[in-house]
Amino acid sequence: MAAQLSPYRLGKARDVYNYFNVFNAISWNLLVGIVITLFALRLGASPTYIGLMGSTFYIALFLLPIGKILARRFSIIGIFSFTWTARSICMILAVAAPFVDYAGYRNAALLLIMLGVLLFHLIRGIGMIGNNPVLSLLASGPDRGSYMTQVQIINSSIGMFASFLIAMALGMEPPIFIFSVLLSAGVVTGVISGCVIKKVPEPDKPMDNHSVKLTDIFKDALSQDHLRHFILIFFLVVLVSGVTRTFIVVYAREVFSHSDGLISLYSVFGGLGYLMAGIIVKFLVDRLGAKPLFIVCVIIGIVSLIPVILFPRSAVDNVTGSILFMVFLFFMLNFGFLGSEGIAQTYFLGLIPPEKMLDMGILYFFILGAAGAIGTFLGGILIDLLLLIGFSPFISFKILYLIMFTMAVFAIAMQKRMKPLGSLPLSDALEVIFSFRDLRAISLLDKLNKAQDSHEEGRLLEALHDTPSHLATDGLLERARSPKLATRQEAVRALEKLHRLNKNAEKALLDDIANNPFTTAYISARILGNKNCVDAIPKLRELSKSEDYMLAGESVIALARMKDEEFRPEIERIILHSQNPRLKIMGAEALGLYHNSESIPVLLDILRVKDPPPYLRDEVILAIAAIVDTQKKFYNILARYSADNALAAMLAADEAESAIEFVNKALDRKKSKNSVFTIGSFAGNFQNAVNDYIHNNSGAELSRWILQLPDEYSKTKNAVRTVFSEAVIDNDLSGHDCLRLFIIHWAAQELRIWAAMLK
Repeated sequence: MAAQLSPYRLGKARDVYNYFNVFNAISWNLLVGIVITLFALRLGASPTYIGLMGSTFYIALFLLPIGKILARRFSIIGIFSFTWTARSICMILAVAAPFVDYAGYRNAALLLIMLGVLLFHLIRGIGMIGNNPVLSLLASGPDRGSYMTQVQIINSSIGMFASFLIAMALGMEPPIFIFSVLLSAGVVTGVISGCVIKKVPEPDKPMDNHSVKLTDIFKDALSQDHLRHFILIFFLVVLVSGVTRTFIVVYAREVFSHSDGLISLYSVFGGLGYLMAGIIVKFLVDRLGAKPLFIVCVIIGIVSLIPVILFPRSAVDNVTGSILFMVFLFFMLNFGFLGSEGIAQTYFLGLIPPEKMLDMGILYFFILGAAGAIGTFLGGILIDLLLLIGFSPFISFKILYLIMFTMAVFAIAMQKRMKPLGSLPLSDALEVIFSFRDLRAISLLDKLNKAQDSHEEGRLLEALHDTPSHLATDGLLERARSPKLATRQEAVRALEKLHRLNKNAEKALLDDIANNPFTTAYISARILGNKNCVDAIPKLRELSKSEDYMLAGESVIALARMKDEEFRPEIERIILHSQNPRLKIMGAEALGLYHNSESIPVLLDILRVKDPPPYLRDEVILAIAAIVDTQKKFYNILARYSADNALAAMLAADEAESAIEFVNKALDRKKSKNSVFTIGSFAGNFQNAVNDYIHNNSGAELSRWILQLPDEYSKTKNAVRTVFSEAVIDNDLSGHDCLRLFIIHWAAQELRIWAAMLK
């Protein structure tokens, strides 16, 4: 396994590699990009010639074993540098082609172009042995996918800019010698790139240097189901990508008769498509994984083929329409298929172990070479064959792209066999892509990774708290281990907002409640309860007796939320014996969550203590209201009473009056005279009992009234009625106006339920 560079050395190495990519991208676009294709077409090259020239890019990849042999004797970076310089110098043959054509030897000029391109790619094929080891070294760490996509972004940005300059240089129909100027500039920048790459650190060579046969590499790969499936899918995607992008230039020239300059301008939009794909993939790959993004890119490429297949013949002569169509096509094909090739390498590097990087890297490029070479070569032959038969260029390209469409659809149909490698499922990935909340969370996480101080971290964590997304879990867990308390608190609070927790998050929270009392443990206990993490029950039971009263309180509430009925009696004992008002309040809330009427006497015992704190009293009464399922309705009444205690009698009278009015309206619609008489009598007695209880502090009549409520219409158990009937005549409880107000509210609710259930 390659030794990982320190953060400082890794940063410097990446900077050097970025400079290399700038010059390399300029050289590539000038030497073997669209320029060389337009040059060959200007000299009258056939589709077969274009296909053969395009296939040299892929054929050269079969020379990787030579690079592997050389890597045993020479440094990988040395081979990389030498081949990159030599390949550029070989293109001097193509630089001379315009002069040979000017002398009247067109076929010789085409031969020089083919030789230059062939040598360029063959030498490049040897040097590509260093590509994967260098990328693997520089893309080490959690941002592997993001960095590799950044390389793609640099290449596409430079390519787009170069294509624009090329379009300006070629114009409508430039003199043929302009191609020599462009190719010469490509040779110079190519030599510079070969010199720059020397400054990149040497990747570690595999420990096992014994010779591995190519057949053994293939056997090893094909013996692994996931790798075998990826190879087939990758083969089809590269074949389709190579054909569609190679012949789109010929398509624009032969079908639409567009000029060199205009076609070069289209390649600017092609570069923009590749750039956009890179930006989007870089933004998402480390959060979603490589597999779903690979699939999405292929699907976009498939969609871009449909307009070619359905494009009407009558629209070919529409200049504006055809230009817009070609702009769309160049953009979408590069976005989809070239983007999929870029993310495929990220997926491949994650699929194979580091010790097999060199050997499997050869396999990767063999597949890339075979697919591209077969596709572009046979594609050119197919076009020439169709033209020879008598089909028009318009129909010939329709047939070619229809075949490519079918092959791409077949590749997508096989995607379920690809190993996830920790990626999100495609459906979840699409949900993220179209979710503003998740995209904002990803953006905040990226900023969080670049935060310079704890204050900035806190601000971003607070924003993540307001933008809950499961994609933020790993980033939040990392910040939950921060040495600064405020950062840890914000990170844990943000975890609380997530809809679900993964196993890593649950484990981290369990560790937090065990190891961090008086700081963040109480927040973690609350989260574990809210997320119903039953594995935490034993530890929460233990911590219910913690000296950290906030942790103890949140632990009992968490146990109540998870309906740990076995532990409920212990919670009752804790709140009865605790002298901490906050712990009593949290214990009362916990008992309310159980909705068990057996806890009501315990809660009333808290009120029997002389002068309980007002907020404790209110919380206890709200907990009792929760048990009998009237908390939501009673809360507003209690809030009005808390604002002005003098309103107690008026609020109680309102409850009785509104309940009796409800009964009277219900009785008008009922047919049973016996039922009407019974409840009507009860309603009248209720008014008298409430008046006596409120104004005379006598609960005897209300107590009898409560005990006489019929069981068949009651929403609460008989035990509840017994407890409340005793509470209204208990002198220790009669001093709590808010309790008396609650019992009247509960009795009024019972009366309403009775009336509503009459037939």
